[in-house]
Amino acid sequence: MSSIKDISLAPSGEMKINWVQRNMPVLRGVGEDFLKTRPFEGLKIALSVHLEAKTAYLCRVLEMGGAKMYVTGSNPLSTQDDVAAALAAGGMEVFARYGCSMEEYADCLCRVLEAGPNIIIDDGGDLVHLMHTKYTGLIPEVIGGCEETTTGIHRLKIMARSGELRFPMVMVNEADCKHMFDNRYGTGQSVWDGINRTTNLIVAGKYAVVSGYGWCGKGVALRAKGLGAKVIVTEVNPIRALEAVMDGYEVMPMKDAARIGDMFITVTGCSGIITAEHFESMKDGAILTNAGHFDVEVDMAGLEKLAVRKYEARHNIQGYVLPGGKTLFTIAEGRLVNLAAGDGHPAEIMDMSFAVQALSAEYLARHGRGLAPDVIAFPHELDLAVARRKLKAMGVEIDSLSSEQAEYLGV
Repeated sequence: MSSIKDISLAPSGEMKINWVQRNMPVLRGVGEDFLKTRPFEGLKIALSVHLEAKTAYLCRVLEMGGAKMYVTGSNPLSTQDDVAAALAAGGMEVFARYGCSMEEYADCLCRVLEAGPNIIIDDGGDLVHLMHTKYTGLIPEVIGGCEETTTGIHRLKIMARSGELRFPMVMVNEADCKHMFDNRYGTGQSVWDGINRTTNLIVAGKYAVVSGYGWCGKGVALRAKGLGAKVIVTEVNPIRALEAVMDGYEVMPMKDAARIGDMFITVTGCSGIITAEHFESMKDGAILTNAGHFDVEVDMAGLEKLAVRKYEARHNIQGYVLPGGKTLFTIAEGRLVNLAAGDGHPAEIMDMSFAVQALSAEYLARHGRGLAPDVIAFPHELDLAVARRKLKAMGVEIDSLSSEQAEYLGV
């Protein structure tokens, strides 16, 4: 039985789902295919992804394919209660509530796994980790799973190298139609959506410090530049740092950037990016945000310890007064700023990402029992198919190789 905040919120959530459905033509087409083929007939799918409207529509598409869905969120501050209510009102098993404690969050993860899923759709690796530690007895029922994020894939690769991974996991984030668009354009726009709607402050003319210059960091830096910020990038990878320099940004260590920055966005997937030594050298009024999956990039515990007073400066903005009187601000307690303080990536971007998710789940349903327990790539031909569908939906035509050209290229 579902565990949500309030089922009466369902009409509001239904309105949100209808809006994104209209703007997700690729996923809509996949759903129409699933209605005909029913690839998940008789299967249970456990899903832990940021529970907002676009995720809800993915759940419905999987349900159209015959799946029995067990749904929770992947972050306590990104769940939208009205969307959770809409799914529950439609008959899905939903276990999620905005602002729940970490104990309640863990219980929600357990509830979806206790259903005995055949396919797992994960965002960050928490479900798979739990399955391998607390619910090992249910592993024989698992055909495989799909992982949405860079962070989650990193965790999976560690498990695979050590021989701990017990079933195949499709690396959704490695699909070109995911990371090249979702991570760059989706994160780039949604991070600044979250910051701007929460702070209501100007970006132009300020120093924006972007930590990490992977696909997500590239997008965040690009949008900051477009908003008129003076962008500083911090990196540990010399190749990415060189790329940032070539792209026209200042590159320096965080200890130097800390003294200059007005707004900080961490997007590394690592921990301890901004710490006490950096807090002490920052400007009065500096704003600290995180766009990495877990709330470990900004040392929130260290900031709490250093502060002499903490207060709510504005909804979802916490002020920390340090010895000497200066104040640093954090958004959404250092959690994912684009989801904990916004609506996440635009629907048109998640159209591709969640089409990749849906097709990955279908691939597992059809072939997973014959796959080794390892991290596996999203099939390239399916990646190309998603791109073709998206171009068609956008009214864009492209050339195709002639037989002579194909022969020349050896394809």
